[in-house]
Amino acid sequence: MSPYDTVAPAPVPAPVPVPAAAGLRARVWESVMELDEATTVATILRALDEGMGAEDVLLDVIGSVQGRVGREWAANGITVAQEHAATAINDRAVAAVALHPSVRTEPTRGRITVACVDGEWHAMPARLLSEVLRIRGWRVDYLGAQVTAPHLVAHLHRTGPDAVALSGSLATRLPAAHATITACQAVGTPVLVGGAAFGPGGRYARLLGADAWAPDARAAADGLARGPLPQPRPGHQAIDDLPHLKDQEYTLVARSRPRLVRAVFKGLESSHPAMRAYTEAQREHTAEDLSHIIEFLAAALYTGDEDLFRGFLVWTAGVLEARRVPAATLLPALELLERELQDFPRATAILRAGAARLTRTPPTGTPR
Repeated sequence: MSPYDTVAPAPVPAPVPVPAAAGLRARVWESVMELDEATTVATILRALDEGMGAEDVLLDVIGSVQGRVGREWAANGITVAQEHAATAINDRAVAAVALHPSVRTEPTRGRITVACVDGEWHAMPARLLSEVLRIRGWRVDYLGAQVTAPHLVAHLHRTGPDAVALSGSLATRLPAAHATITACQAVGTPVLVGGAAFGPGGRYARLLGADAWAPDARAAADGLARGPLPQPRPGHQAIDDLPHLKDQEYTLVARSRPRLVRAVFKGLESSHPAMRAYTEAQREHTAEDLSHIIEFLAAALYTGDEDLFRGFLVWTAGVLEARRVPAATLLPALELLERELQDFPRATAILRAGAARLTRTPPTGTPR
């Protein structure tokens, strides 16, 4: 018999009052930006000692501060180095919360495996979910960032959890997420997914056949507490969800990414002679940007959703504008890429729609 059926739901603590959470967030933000790990951790522990709920501290303070770190980076308010250092401090703060006496809870529910999609290095959302589930009485196997499907399935065979919670932040990881979802379901384990990769309202979660979706850690924990996830469909294959993949456009574009980057880079050098004087670092950054464009184009082909690519371009335009680089600099690359993919009707349609969006809509900073 499942622990879902034998254990009454643990009481969910009431959310912390907004002024208290806001004040704590402000203090933690200040110490994180000063790269003061000791003060950050001490501030967090003091809040727990004074009675603030651990779940509130994790989600409304640490998680909120981490979200602001990402937004500040996108707006050019902090450097990559500051973003990495701040993330490391927030990770240590999560560890400190997990070890606090008020958080030590004996598992009374079932077992959940929490992992990030293969290729996904943004592990903080999955880490926060793991700690929330532990607080709520679950036994949690937290596998961390970038977990391949074979390794995850091997873990499922060994441990037999009630469900897998799969986290993804970047839409470029959706093909890997789909493969992982299908692999977990093939061994009878239902999959709950979450994270920005799965789109507004979880639109790609449904598309890829996930058994459940949650917008945040609280909703995920609430959903798991209500009862077992539905059992996966037997004999389900990834192609069953996405019949449009039979045209092979996604596969051919994804496999051609290195060649496409070289071709577009060469074309940009020809049309913009100033690029020939780029430093090695500038050349590398340009190649990385082109690679990202092609990755998101491939993800849009995989899902069959033009909005995915358009949203990425708008977000990228906002980042460029924050760095005083005109968003119009993206257009020549899109035109060259369209020329390279002229025999791919879905790809060219997505590229044209993206270019049209850039020319008529100011950047909004919409996150990818």
